[in-house]
Formats: sequence, structure tokens, C-alpha cells
Amino acid sequence: MQPFLQNNVDPRQELIPRPPPIDGDLPDGNIPTGDVGFESSNFLGDLWASIFGGNEFWAWLFGGGLFGVLAWLWSVYTFIAYLLSLIFIIVYIYATVRKEYYEGLIAQRVKDEQQLWNQTYGAAQKQGRLDDIQQHALSDNPNDWKLAIIEADIILDQTLKDRGYAGTSLGERLRSITPRQLSSIDDAWDAHRVRNKIAHEGADFVVTRRIVDETIARYLRVFREFGVE
Repeated sequence: MQPFLQNNVDPRQELIPRPPPIDGDLPDGNIPTGDVGFESSNFLGDLWASIFGGNEFWAWLFGGGLFGVLAWLWSVYTFIAYLLSLIFIIVYIYATVRKEYYEGLIAQRVKDEQQLWNQTYGAAQKQGRLDDIQQHALSDNPNDWKLAIIEADIILDQTLKDRGYAGTSLGERLRSITPRQLSSIDDAWDAHRVRNKIAHEGADFVVTRRIVDETIARYLRVFREFGVE
């Protein structure tokens, strides 16, 4: 056998397969105990991470991504809201101005038409009534004298209404007039007092020729100052 062994190496050992070298410690031969299988939490975590990008997605979401989008949307909404508010304010101001303009036109048109009617028909009616007043004042019947004073007072009241003097009665309208506005205001008051005596005292108040002439003359002075002749 000596010649068969060369350098103390048996050539037959080369024919026996040997396991590959193992780095590290060899297994100790203990068999693990417990349930054998996969961890569901790790599986779901890996699936969630594969869909939403894992921690990077949440870092983007809560680190400014979602809030950044919401902030941008809020900025756009705020801009549009301010723009619409400004447009509505401009439209409201324009509509208000136009409304006042057209209301002014309508009021002026009504006033012009009323003035035209008064000039065309009202003046003629007052002129005819003034003629009736003078005819009644020249009558010999005392009842006609009273009627002339009452008619003159009615024309005076209507004249003040047409001129826009405020009040619910002729007395209130006369109180709203100053001597600077009407120099014959005292004549109007004196004539109106005679009319009140006729209305309140009735037959007990005796109208003389002198009273009717003076009262009608006062009414006529007021009418001339107002342009009613």
C-alpha cells in the first residue's frame, strides 16, 4: 500500500463528493417550534406600500402635498369669490344709479305734464272761477257775497297745493309760508279768517259790502302774486 499512497494522500478521496464550504456557524440542529407561515401584517404592509408608495406617500400627503392642493384650491375659490363680489357690487351701483335716473325722468315727466295741463286747462278753469267770484261779489245778494269768499278760499287752497306747500289744510299751508316767500301772506290770512267766520258762524255772521270788497281784494292780491289772474 505504500506505493499507492503518494505524499500521504489517498487518490480515492478525490472521487468522494464533498459539500461546499459554509461561511459562518453550522446549524445547531434544533428544530424551530411554533406556527410556521407568513406574517399577515408584513404582507398587508408590503401591499399598501406597493400601492401608495409606503412612507414616502404619507410623507408627501401630510408633509404638504394634500394641504398644498387644498391651499391652492382655497386661493382659487377666494379669488373667484372676490371677483364675483366686485362684479355684483359694480352691477348694483350701476342699477341703483340708473334706477334713480329713470325715476327722476319719470317724476319730471309727470311734473311737466301736470304743469302743461294746469297751464292749458287749470288756468282757464281758475280764470273762469275768478270771474264767477267777481260776479258774486258784485251781486246785491249777501248770500252771493259769502259764496264769493268761499270760492276764493278754495282757489287759494288749490293754488298752494299746486305750488307744493305742505299741510293737510289751508291754515297749515299758510303757516309754512314766510313773508319772504309771499309778501301778501297777511292778506291771505285776513281773507282766510273771514272765510272761517262764514263757515263756523253761519247766518250769525253778517257780511257787509265793505267786508266782501276788502276780502275779495285781499284774495286777488295773493292770486296776482302767484300769477293767477
